[in-house]
Amino acid sequence: MTETTVGIGGAAESTDMVLNIGPQHPSTHGVLRLRLVLDGERVQHAEPVIGYMHRGAEKLFEARDYRQIIMLANRHDWLSAFSNELGVVIAVERMLGMEVPERAVWTRTLLAELNRVLNHLMFLGSYPLELGGITPVFHAFHEREELQTVMEEVSGGRMHYMFNRVGGLKEDLPAGWLGRARHAVAQVRSRMDVYDRLVLGNEIFRGRTRGVGVLSREAVHAYGVSGPIARASGVDFDLRRDEPYLAYGELGDVLKVVTREEGDCLARFECLLDQTHNALDLADACLDRIAELAPGPINQRLPKVLKAPEGSTYVWTENPLGLNGYYLVSKGDKTPYRLKLRSASFNNIQALTELLPGTLVADMVAILGSLFFVVGDIDK
Repeated sequence: MTETTVGIGGAAESTDMVLNIGPQHPSTHGVLRLRLVLDGERVQHAEPVIGYMHRGAEKLFEARDYRQIIMLANRHDWLSAFSNELGVVIAVERMLGMEVPERAVWTRTLLAELNRVLNHLMFLGSYPLELGGITPVFHAFHEREELQTVMEEVSGGRMHYMFNRVGGLKEDLPAGWLGRARHAVAQVRSRMDVYDRLVLGNEIFRGRTRGVGVLSREAVHAYGVSGPIARASGVDFDLRRDEPYLAYGELGDVLKVVTREEGDCLARFECLLDQTHNALDLADACLDRIAELAPGPINQRLPKVLKAPEGSTYVWTENPLGLNGYYLVSKGDKTPYRLKLRSASFNNIQALTELLPGTLVADMVAILGSLFFVVGDIDK
């Protein structure tokens, strides 16, 4: 006797389905495509497809002089423009053996921390929005406007500041600006408890994020993940403390490296929030120090044609989203021979191939949003 099994309908045998998320999706802070292989509601395989925003910044560096490349580096992570500029100017200054005036060092540190708060506020507001909570993003933009106003006053730009120069900063701070900046920082700090109460105190938000998208410490090291995402998985590393640059070496008593052990979406959000509180404290400490400094230059005088000597150097900085690296090679010309950019989001997003398989489609956006990336920073 022969047995025959007859299947009726599509559910009789398991069939994988390929689902494309993007390349235009509202939760990706840019144009990203995810190619998911699904078995029912569960993700079997995930492949991030990048390159839709690629502008060839590294190749353009080779055709611009050392003053012009600051503008190009400014833009890949549009939420961290001031921090992006820093790596380039520090690399060129190191090649030139140039000392930057003390006033410029402290002002750069202050503006870098204000830029960090601006970056983090965007994600603190948009991440709950991606999970269905619309209110926090209105608070986030209100606080961002407070800081954008003082950043715009000092630099003239709202997103792309172009305030750094090789040898210092474009110009000194406007009269009375320190007081207005101090007021803006105090105003933002006074309303930061919104995120503790409204977001972290929300049981739906905690239910959607606790235990979801757990990234192990081993995966952090394997993929080169950095920044608050790595620290949420227990990796206690922050360049501002471990390899100080700018004035961070003198801010050790104020700087706190925030870590968590859970490595889930909730831990990543908590790290980002605590880091924002600390950035506001660092900004206050910088404001206090700048007020004590004697009047002095804010930059170095440069020759009309700026040429870096032949050689190479590597500079890395603790950007809001993680580690940014700049490998500069010079042949003695007025343009870089090569400037390789290591952007934080590029490495961080690779962890999706490990995080998404085995999870539900409903958790995909929660995991995606918790990686706090900017697609321009991936594609460059």
